[in-house]
Amino acid sequence: MLETITAVNQAVNSFIWGIPAMVCIIGVGLLLSVRTGFLQLRKFPYAIKTTIGRIFRKKDASDGAMTPFQAVCTALAATVGTGNIAGVAGAIAIGGPGAVFWMWCSALLGMCTKFSEVTLAVHFRERNKNGELVGGPMYYIKNGLGSRWQFLAVLYSLFGVLTVFGTGNATQVNTIVTAIDSALLAYGSSLNSILPTVNLVVGVVVAMMVAMVLLGGVKRIGSVTEKLVPFMALFYVVLALGVVVINYRRFPVVLASIVGGAFDPQAFTGGAIGSIFLSMQKGVSRGIFSNEAGLGTGSIAHACADTRKPVKQGMFGIFEVFADTIVICTLTAMVILCSGVPVGYGSAAGAELTISGFTATYGGWSSIFTAVALCSFAFSTIIGWGLYGSRCIEFLFHTDKVVGPFLVVYSFVSILGATVDLGLLWSIADTFNGLMSIPNLMALLLLSGTVAKLTKEFFAGEGTGK
Repeated sequence: MLETITAVNQAVNSFIWGIPAMVCIIGVGLLLSVRTGFLQLRKFPYAIKTTIGRIFRKKDASDGAMTPFQAVCTALAATVGTGNIAGVAGAIAIGGPGAVFWMWCSALLGMCTKFSEVTLAVHFRERNKNGELVGGPMYYIKNGLGSRWQFLAVLYSLFGVLTVFGTGNATQVNTIVTAIDSALLAYGSSLNSILPTVNLVVGVVVAMMVAMVLLGGVKRIGSVTEKLVPFMALFYVVLALGVVVINYRRFPVVLASIVGGAFDPQAFTGGAIGSIFLSMQKGVSRGIFSNEAGLGTGSIAHACADTRKPVKQGMFGIFEVFADTIVICTLTAMVILCSGVPVGYGSAAGAELTISGFTATYGGWSSIFTAVALCSFAFSTIIGWGLYGSRCIEFLFHTDKVVGPFLVVYSFVSILGATVDLGLLWSIADTFNGLMSIPNLMALLLLSGTVAKLTKEFFAGEGTGK
């Protein structure tokens, strides 16, 4: 029975995260880009000015809402996860340096997809019985497409609830304990005997912290993420930039390998990888998985923003993809390639490859700082996905009374993630994560005209868009 489930899940997973899904996500991204006149390129300076400029603007949100900056921090909290460290390493190992180039290309289209998701989420959102702003794919399907398409909203919410426990929680906690265990073992193998106890303690502590944040509602979530996300992003960016600066002589060669490797992987991988298609597949899929453009999850957080201008909040979607993929994922790639650590092209790799890039540059002590970064990334992801799961289950049951019990269960999953080998459940959660993209992409396709109309009206009516 278990073998059958594994085989079925593997087949579905390969399809969902394979070529058909990538073609659909890229196709929808291209359609939205064309219909908005490639807004992500035309209005990129405005998007950066609008988003960065509002970071330093202090503002209190109304009841049941977040400030626009808190909303983007919550979305980034879920988006900027361990995949930015482990996933990029895997893409380079399997697809060669050229995978980074294709990752950039997917991000350019992803900016418009994320912009559209956020714009629609804010435009079609509602207030629940508790007075909180709620929105996301299930709501823009319900309110934008009508009752005929209600089944898509239900499917999206169902897949979302099934995803959060694995992708959003258990795998992230496992990464936290792995990072802590690695840092401890760096000081001596004699500590190996205490690791099970350490893992249990870490799981309990994480569960308590997650419960305290999530049960405090959207205001507490926003308050935590607006402090945690800038800290962890700046911390990692500075650490990664240091690797590039110290190894600056290798930078021109690395850049050449990224661009050249996109079209001739064999020349830069010693023949281990000779397929342009493989390099493209790994780069594009890594970009999609990292920034979640096409999955619609980030728009759930943005729908909580205290703003009356959907298109203006949509600019945060452009910024989000830029920060996640163009900045953080690129810096991870630079840490690996500029540090000169050996890459076993053609073989699977994960966070250990990125960590080796830091330790090769700074020394063994840097494993502690890498562990801190991994823990921050993982914890923030748990918080963000907790919000997503609560919104999905609220939509399914048409009441917010189920949210509290759901969040308690969700918090306790952290203990399982820290102490138990969940194996197949992780892979199944990853499959459900991919399944979320199907109803969302259909909605984006059908509502692309609405996105174009809202965008045109916003810039025509406000001139500079302010």
